Amino acid sequence: MIGPALIALGFLPWIPLALAKRKINTVAADIVFGTIDTGILGIAALIGASFAGVLGAIVGGAAGDAITDAFAGLFKGKVAEVLKRRGIEQARTPLGSSMGKMSGCLFGIGIVLTIAWSLIR
Repeated sequence: MIGPALIALGFLPWIPLALAKRKINTVAADIVFGTIDTGILGIAALIGASFAGVLGAIVGGAAGDAITDAFAGLFKGKVAEVLKRRGIEQARTPLGSSMGKMSGCLFGIGIVLTIAWSLIR
């Protein structure tokens, strides 16, 4: 049940954004970045854990993080370009970047763990 709980927690960072009157689509690129980054990192950690336990998970997560930062950055840039063409402001602010990435990271790992849990059952 941890996967669905993490997905639900992914909506909590939207509260400060709403209080700051920021539309969610203005942080979409950060949400996509976090989702891809932490989703793939979770896969790498699960693979590492299956081969070498806790140490494997740490190594898999660390190596996965380095790779996924670059990979997720490509998607973030593409989403930002598409949103800019559609006239959606993508100004980076500390609140928007941090809450968007936090939301996406929770979504990403929640999705991976939900799928992993579903496959194991």
